[in-house]
Amino acid sequence: MDRLPLRIAVAGIMHETNTFAPGLTGLEAFNSEWIVGGKAFIDRYAGTRTTMGGIIEAALAHEAQLLPGFYAAATPSGMVKEDAADILIDAVVESVDPSANGLVLIMHGAMVSEQYDDVEGELLRKLRARWGGEFPIALTVDLHANISSSMVELSDFIVGYDTYPHVDMFERAVEAIELLIQQIRGQIQPVQAIGHTGMLVVPQGMMTAKGSMKTLMDLAFVVEGNEQVLNVTVAGGFPYSDVPDAGMSIVVTTDGDRNLANRYVTELVGWALEHRETFNVMYLEPAEAVAAALAEPIGPVLLSEGSDNVGGGAPGDATHLLKHLVDVPQKALVVICDPKAVVSAFEIGVGGELATDIGGNTDALHGDPVFIRSRIRLLFDGIYSHVGPYMTGHRADMGRTAVVECGLLTLVLTEKRTAPWDLGHIRSVGLWPEDYKIIVAKSAIAWQTAFEAFVKKVINVDSPGCCSSNLQHFMYQNVVRPVYPLDEEPTPRYGGKREGLR
Repeated sequence: MDRLPLRIAVAGIMHETNTFAPGLTGLEAFNSEWIVGGKAFIDRYAGTRTTMGGIIEAALAHEAQLLPGFYAAATPSGMVKEDAADILIDAVVESVDPSANGLVLIMHGAMVSEQYDDVEGELLRKLRARWGGEFPIALTVDLHANISSSMVELSDFIVGYDTYPHVDMFERAVEAIELLIQQIRGQIQPVQAIGHTGMLVVPQGMMTAKGSMKTLMDLAFVVEGNEQVLNVTVAGGFPYSDVPDAGMSIVVTTDGDRNLANRYVTELVGWALEHRETFNVMYLEPAEAVAAALAEPIGPVLLSEGSDNVGGGAPGDATHLLKHLVDVPQKALVVICDPKAVVSAFEIGVGGELATDIGGNTDALHGDPVFIRSRIRLLFDGIYSHVGPYMTGHRADMGRTAVVECGLLTLVLTEKRTAPWDLGHIRSVGLWPEDYKIIVAKSAIAWQTAFEAFVKKVINVDSPGCCSSNLQHFMYQNVVRPVYPLDEEPTPRYGGKREGLR
């Protein structure tokens, strides 16, 4: 195999499913990123700092022929509909080229549908049924993956992001391709072990630049320094998916040494459990947060409204903070999803007055509409490209967008839910972060790739919402108990690749 040209298939589905979010996610949610075949894949992702861009570049570097099949992605949202899940899974399975030597499967790791708690595991089962146990499969996942034992048993190795915000997805894709090529050529024999910590960690506790998550990642990097270790994936998990495997897990892949993989998994899980309380974060109530921001001598001060985290499946129209900013005495900026208000703004036109309720269109959990009387400053089609370190070059679409001003409050009203992953979402409408004392980000941590270079202080806000930092607000029914912090003493679980798969 060393001298033969390699043929590597790539396919996948990307969706982070918040089972507490309102509504269901249908097939139409994936339409904006529905890619079929090689030309479409290359046209969309070549030159981008994405997982897909990394796969393209690594394949070229290794002179491997890339065989893109079907790939689709949707903004995080509620439970995926039953028919949509089956259509997406079957599309991936059918799209794998039978001449491929192996497959890179791009998934999130926290996708849930009405009939499948573990969509990733179900897809892998169908791939194995179709292509057999000997077919090499590399699985790339998000740092917020809820990794199941099935995902470990049915893949040859898993490569997860090492950073949050996720600025290394390109590098992890290159790593996955390189490991897959080594496996195909018989140079390595991957063996995986998984340990589930029995911990639910909120996204704000997973920032990898500092704190306990950084320390845990650093320990994982030390383990990766062992030449027998191929990869260590520390997955913080996604606590807003109520599934049995929700929570933080660790996967260690070694070159044929199962005992070594098990030992390292046990050590890393043990460290996480010992330090579990240090993953917790402090917050302020909305009114207190606004008052604290205004009291700061210099800005911008960023109010992290993690409960309405668009990147976690929230509707992006919560008003718990907005209602305290209508008559704000210093300049403030809020991006909020409100399709009805956008339609009205476009009907009125630039320079006109928009007097209407804003936000609170989803459910009572995310607040009531807030009446705003504003002047329409700008109208925009909402399409821009990422300019920052997260998915650089990736095409984003806010839908039709209106910028309106109500006194010192500037609102960016969007038709589509848009996470503040990139500075382009405000730069594209002529706004600049340093012009504001307060910036509201509907995000937990990922806002850093847009605003970290500008903000002088960050305040985490505790408000109701389907991504609330207080997990006691949620009625979990499926997660394996005991689990921290719902229970005081968590119980870790361990596993690995099923013997005899290969």
